[in-house]
Amino acid sequence: MEKYEELLLALRKVIRAIDLYSKQLNKYSGLTAPQLLILREINAANGITASKVAQNINLSPATVSNVIERLEHRQLIHRHRSEQDKRRVSLYLTEQGLTLLEKAPQPLQEDFIEKFQALDEWEQSLLLSSMQRIANMMDAERLDAAPVLEVGSYHKLDH
Repeated sequence: MEKYEELLLALRKVIRAIDLYSKQLNKYSGLTAPQLLILREINAANGITASKVAQNINLSPATVSNVIERLEHRQLIHRHRSEQDKRRVSLYLTEQGLTLLEKAPQPLQEDFIEKFQALDEWEQSLLLSSMQRIANMMDAERLDAAPVLEVGSYHKLDH
């Protein structure tokens, strides 16, 4: 097997592992990974704004806005407009949202992060530079991506 074939096989395995986790997450909690990530961000900073959520998780404001609308429609979060500044809208978890968040599995990347941080510094740097090179080779460096492991279109999966 050629080295490029081995690399592509390894990439397919990573994509498959992420896909399986995403399906499992949706099956058990009814959430997509971006939804879980946003719920966790709102829970961590009660009263956070949508723009700050987008900034913190490195997704476009439009993507976050769409996900927030779905979460609000499911009554997992609610918005509160500031009395002092009507332009400021803060996000809060509902009781239902908090209950769902507590029952939801940990994001796939948490286990990955523990294993990655256990590596020596040189190996972390090597993996990072290799993945950045792969992203560049696939013309993926400009894609909207959050530090959450999931495959597929965010818009499609958030319905």
